[in-house]
Amino acid sequence: MKRVVVGLSGGVDSSVAAYLLKEQGYEVIGLFMKNWHDDSVTISDECPWLEDSNDALIVAEKLGIPFQTIDLSEQYKERIVDYMFNEYEKGRTPNPDVLCNREIKFDIFLKAAMDLGADYVATGHYCRKDEFEKDGEMVYRLLAGKDNNKDQSYFLCQLNQEQLSKALFPIGHLEKPEVRKIAAEADLITAEKKDSQGLCFIGKVRLPDFLQQKLKPKDGKIVEITEDAPVFKAHQEKIQQAASEEEWLKAISAPYQFHPTMGKEVGDHRGAHYFTIGQRKGLSVGGTKEPLFVVDTNTDSNVIFTGQGKNHPGLKRYGLFVSNQESHWVREDLRLKVGEMKKYLARIRYREELSAATLYQKEDGLYIVFDQERVGVAAGQFVAWYNGEELIGSGTIG
Repeated sequence: MKRVVVGLSGGVDSSVAAYLLKEQGYEVIGLFMKNWHDDSVTISDECPWLEDSNDALIVAEKLGIPFQTIDLSEQYKERIVDYMFNEYEKGRTPNPDVLCNREIKFDIFLKAAMDLGADYVATGHYCRKDEFEKDGEMVYRLLAGKDNNKDQSYFLCQLNQEQLSKALFPIGHLEKPEVRKIAAEADLITAEKKDSQGLCFIGKVRLPDFLQQKLKPKDGKIVEITEDAPVFKAHQEKIQQAASEEEWLKAISAPYQFHPTMGKEVGDHRGAHYFTIGQRKGLSVGGTKEPLFVVDTNTDSNVIFTGQGKNHPGLKRYGLFVSNQESHWVREDLRLKVGEMKKYLARIRYREELSAATLYQKEDGLYIVFDQERVGVAAGQFVAWYNGEELIGSGTIG
């Protein structure tokens, strides 16, 4: 009998994952990950870890499976929280959920499961995997979940073949209402529990409060850049005048370079490192015809650049760049060689519609050019590319 360790989070998805595995004849062990001790920055009624661990325990007892809690708060702080602070301090936009899957659930947690003699680990992610043989070796494919509204393959975009070979996603073929129905029929306490919205296994966090633990407030200016500012015309001209493909790729994927002299001061802020491109809330600037959006931040000079309306040119880009060190192929056998290009579908954030894009592998890294403009491209985000419903690879935007 194959042994599976399920990451029981205290939510309905992982509860049903454990239930289905038991029904399929696996020997199932439930493991709850405790990743955070400081409740002062969590919005306590949203997703406190104590309530979640109790719910996970009740589900395990109901299913008649062994259960234990594993404290990973030290590793979580080191690998996820410190990373978040460092990224925000540099004015970048990290995605802790993607990192949590790569560094915690499918690394430290996976190793802990293997120490318990597990053959697999399972999670309640809405995604699927399959496998086939190629040149005498097994190749594992990471596929989107059947529920388009809940597909979570993006969060697993940094997994490798070894991690995928040990992973099971028991609810990936189901839609959310079906999962809740199964939970209700199995009389699981989590059947009606609402989904958590917070950081991976921490809960809902007040981000500015969370960041202020390490990143101190620092007063600075908010500058508005008008949509007819010369910087946008200059950017377009550089793209159009490119003399080679390399030059064109560099120009189209370069972020705008704003300077305070390009616009007017419209307000003050408490720290550029608390803001990210595309953000609208928290600016506290009134009197504009359309709402202001953050189009860029400079944490060195502590300036936030903004533009009016969600169609402001400063929010839009066609291209982006991923360095060789930051590019990751789930399907290593499909990795592009220098000089190769290929059309894929890509997204730069969870829930974003997949859009056609061309990947160009050059000496210095991977250039990704979308057929249509993307809104809110920010350094530090993960871009993931797909062939149909299969996630092929991903990378951190430079």
